Amino acid sequence: MSASDLPDELWARVLELGAASSALGFRDLCCLAIASRRLGRLSLHPALWSALLSRDFPSQSQPSSSSSTSQQQQQLHPKSLYKTKFERHKVRMAEARRRAVFEAEARVLACRRRLADLEESMRAEGERMKAAAQELDNLERVRRASVALNVWQPQVVHGRQKQLVQQCTVPVDSRLSDLNMELKVCKQQIATYKNKQGEAQTE
Repeated sequence: MSASDLPDELWARVLELGAASSALGFRDLCCLAIASRRLGRLSLHPALWSALLSRDFPSQSQPSSSSSTSQQQQQLHPKSLYKTKFERHKVRMAEARRRAVFEAEARVLACRRRLADLEESMRAEGERMKAAAQELDNLERVRRASVALNVWQPQVVHGRQKQLVQQCTVPVDSRLSDLNMELKVCKQQIATYKNKQGEAQTE
């Protein structure tokens, strides 16, 4: 006995069980519809598409509050009604995907702006640290020259070091302490910016 020998009632029952158990979807029914005339006729049974409607669109299968809308839906074949609801669902899903893409693009743009701000802050902090290091180096030379004035040196060397000390208009020791602290703060700030940059890149 082949499958073609089975009565329509049995085939219809098989299809109904498949639709009710989620083993059979709308795509499966559409494929069966073109497999043979007999299956095409059986796949159009309203009970099958009503089961798919209740399963795939449970929140939309409730009776509408509008009597005119309810009457129109009752006049439609369940397959046509399923197609209408499916197309609307596709549109909603496409809109949801577009919104998700827009939101992701907005997050990427915000992240890029944040990275640009961090890079600018790091650049400015680097310039500040470079200037502090240069000034620190100059003050170290002044301090060494000031110490060297207390020991004997050739007149030419002594004159140069005295001139170097006289050109310095700030208290060397206190300024050296300030610059060392400023360099330390700059390094800490740059390290903080780098950590934030890494966090922004992984978002």
